[in-house]
Amino acid sequence: MNTENSTLDRGGHLRAALGLSLVCLLIMGFAYSLAGTGLGRMLFPHQATGSLIERDGRVIGSALVPQPFPADRYFQARPSGPNYDPMAAAGSNLARSNPDLRKRIEETRAAVAARERIAPAAVPIELITQPGGGLDPHITPNGAHVQAARVARARGLAAAQVDALIAAHMEAPQFGVLGQARVNVLELNIALDALK
Repeated sequence: MNTENSTLDRGGHLRAALGLSLVCLLIMGFAYSLAGTGLGRMLFPHQATGSLIERDGRVIGSALVPQPFPADRYFQARPSGPNYDPMAAAGSNLARSNPDLRKRIEETRAAVAARERIAPAAVPIELITQPGGGLDPHITPNGAHVQAARVARARGLAAAQVDALIAAHMEAPQFGVLGQARVNVLELNIALDALK
């Protein structure tokens, strides 16, 4: 008799555990995700879809992910460890004391200095170092101003016109205190292309 009761109790406990697991899976795994996604799309539609930037009805990039601009007529983003691939976002994982990192930084500094026609010591740090996640769509205003003369020459524009465009696209620190002023490279390049 005791054996039958304990078997029934085990079966009841098993059914209850499986039922609770199924309910939790449906609520937490499905309903919660669906509600979070729906709420995000409703409250923040631009951000929830990747902050995509469209031009002439076609997506040309995201405000959150950098992309390379090899031509002199464009501002350059920070170097990227994963070669601007958002599916492989990562830093280089090289320690500051690593000789390979130091060599790469010095080579990049010399290349940027030659491209911008400035002294190597004047190259802003963000133009020679990779961000920790490998993907940073912003540069500092100084990083943009260093490139302004090259962009103006390549486009046949006045330097003051390019500087004004940089100032117009400068973003303040978040909430006025977090981070520093920055410029989104993709948005700045789009504004350059829109100039007549």
